[in-house]
Amino acid sequence: MSIRLKKQDKVQVITGKDKGKVGEILELCKKSGKLKIKGINLMTVHIKPRRQGDVGGIQKREAFIDASNVMPIDIITGKPVRVNKFKRA
Repeated sequence: MSIRLKKQDKVQVITGKDKGKVGEILELCKKSGKLKIKGINLMTVHIKPRRQGDVGGIQKREAFIDASNVMPIDIITGKPVRVNKFKRA
């Protein structure tokens, strides 16, 4: 699947539990067409201490979200736009 987005692009979520939220792309997987967005689609992960002295606990991490569920934000207008009309600085 072809993704026309890059790391550090600002995007807005258009569907799902985080609809309307804006974030920055942290990581993308072109093969599966999924993205990790800062502060979006957070999941709780329980960490087990592996070595003596390590601290376990509960952490919140970003999970992957499908690229079709986001729209890039135009830097000029600040509004979400279709991918073909996206202007990168």
